[in-house]
Amino acid sequence: MPTRILGVIPARFASSRFPGKALAPLAGKPLLQHVYERASQARYLSKLTIATDDDRIVKAARSFGAQVQMTRSDHLSGTDRVAEVASSDRAQVIVNIQGDEPLIDPTAIDAAALALLDDPELPMATLKKRIEIPGEIDNPNVVKVVSNQAGDAIYFSRYPIPYVRDAKPGDVVHYKHIGLYVYRCEFLLAYSGLPVGPLEQAERLEQLRAIENGYRIRVVETDYESIGVDTPDDLERVAVLFEPSLR
Repeated sequence: MPTRILGVIPARFASSRFPGKALAPLAGKPLLQHVYERASQARYLSKLTIATDDDRIVKAARSFGAQVQMTRSDHLSGTDRVAEVASSDRAQVIVNIQGDEPLIDPTAIDAAALALLDDPELPMATLKKRIEIPGEIDNPNVVKVVSNQAGDAIYFSRYPIPYVRDAKPGDVVHYKHIGLYVYRCEFLLAYSGLPVGPLEQAERLEQLRAIENGYRIRVVETDYESIGVDTPDDLERVAVLFEPSLR
């Protein structure tokens, strides 16, 4: 029986920095619609649904033909919202797709999902991209990741890791974390119950919870450049990237 892979896009209306951003207009469509349409192109998703707690998003999602599920309003994170949807589905693998990345690459979704299909003992996978802009290495808003030779994460940090001591800067490759997550369903459902450790508290990075509790995270390299929309200014910058396709 083939593995069932469920893609979930958590979407809130009450974003603190950009209220209503999920429905903000971008190139003639709501931002969320771009995310849904691009994620729909992933080859390995058995099903794709939007998870929200707002009637406005439900109405908009249905207007552009998306599957959508209303979830509780008391979730502390998008991960918890995705877990609620997963708990009522029969999928074995769950993909958490950020709802604010209208240029999400469907091949990146597939690459991360395939990691769990290739290793049945793997509980979780995510993505990394080689840093090409030197300024991102020292930027605490760009999360860095280092992996072992098997491809599993050793650590995620806002600090520039690895630290370059003796080698020339160009001799060391730095990778940034791309925040798309794939989970084995039973692991996702247990995730919020795992103890929060001092590393997660210090870095404010939820993925460190898995590492601190002894679970592997496979980190798959991608060329996908994650461009998220957190503010109205971000939306304006992303809109420029859509202009050539509108001519």
